[in-house]
Amino acid sequence: MKITIYTDGGSRHNPGPAALGVVVKDETGKTIVNYGEFLGNQTNNYAEYMAIISALKKAHELGATEVHCIADSKLVIEQLKGNWKVKEPTLQKLFILAWNELQKFKKYSLSHTLRAGNKEADAEVNKILDAIVGEKKKFHN
Repeated sequence: MKITIYTDGGSRHNPGPAALGVVVKDETGKTIVNYGEFLGNQTNNYAEYMAIISALKKAHELGATEVHCIADSKLVIEQLKGNWKVKEPTLQKLFILAWNELQKFKKYSLSHTLRAGNKEADAEVNKILDAIVGEKKKFHN
């Protein structure tokens, strides 16, 4: 089974209250699962990594054998592709977790998109942060 995951993560006041957002779609583009999760006080980059880790775990639980990951974090995508170094110690740990999750699939691909191409996952992040922070100010990473 091949699925596409859209992920986003963000914090208000970097670092600050942070959340992840995930949207999982089947081969026809139908949403199978969508959710957000509060991460406490963290950085944007931490939230972006946690989003892809969470989504990959969910894809594995759903029985996917192939996964296409789409995120608007160029940092996470380029690091996971091996194009950029991971220098920050916390992100190094998260990189390893994400890398190990990717290896559970027969095939995977990673794509960067602009924020406009990731509206559903972004909405999941904002839903959580609006509820937690009580602000209506929207997150934009």
